[in-house]
Amino acid sequence: MPVTIKTETDIAHMRVACKFASEVLDFIEPHIRTGISTGELDRMINDYMVNVQGTVSATLGYQPPGYPPYPKSCCISLNDVICHGVPDDDKFLKDGDILNIDITVITPAGYFGDTSRMFIVGEGSIAAKRLCAVTYECMWLGIAQVKEGATLGDIGAAISAHANANGMSVVREYCGHGIGKVFHEEPQVLHYGVKGTGLKLKAGMIFTIEPMINAGKRDLRTMSDGWTVKTKDRSLSAQWEHTILVTPTGYEVLSLSDGYPPLPDFIKTTKC
Repeated sequence: MPVTIKTETDIAHMRVACKFASEVLDFIEPHIRTGISTGELDRMINDYMVNVQGTVSATLGYQPPGYPPYPKSCCISLNDVICHGVPDDDKFLKDGDILNIDITVITPAGYFGDTSRMFIVGEGSIAAKRLCAVTYECMWLGIAQVKEGATLGDIGAAISAHANANGMSVVREYCGHGIGKVFHEEPQVLHYGVKGTGLKLKAGMIFTIEPMINAGKRDLRTMSDGWTVKTKDRSLSAQWEHTILVTPTGYEVLSLSDGYPPLPDFIKTTKC
């Protein structure tokens, strides 16, 4: 399937969809505390989407080939869960936990907005905070490569170089993806690669950059629910995700919101 170049109408709709997705994370952040279950967080998220925003969850009932239907309105991945963690009423947050909450909304116009963010319950360990920070930097280093004429390999190379320099590993089995009126479309955006290789970027492309970085080795294992993916060595894993528009002069991050963490210092002086 060829990569879709979005029209100005598409882009306007995607700005709305991605802003909605990020605002869900802004809404849920104050509720992330010791003792709350991930199932309760999921119900709050679904209620906010449906009754406040007028959006619906893209994950609820989602069933790609080879998977069972996904049963919840978001993914909440705790500690050694790399991705696709299924919210559970029996899974309560503890002090020091780290978690990724991955949100994808569908607007009434039929556009998908996708973003995820890391959270730390309580103080968190030095190692956990470092992993979350390095992963955040990896995402932004990947984003900083985006401009017309750059390649997908430039993005992956920047991400993997930073993770490896910090003694961490990049999960290779999952990647970013094109998005618009379809949840997952071309291109596939790998978080590792060789600079100067791969598809050349063109203005109007929209895709996610969402590196999954492990504190230990990159190997993984999938749980019996068919969705939850954990690190094989039980090391911590972190992920951040933004949806990016390629512009004639660089990039636009569509999924930023007022509640988003501060940008890394190396991004603050970069024109987006």
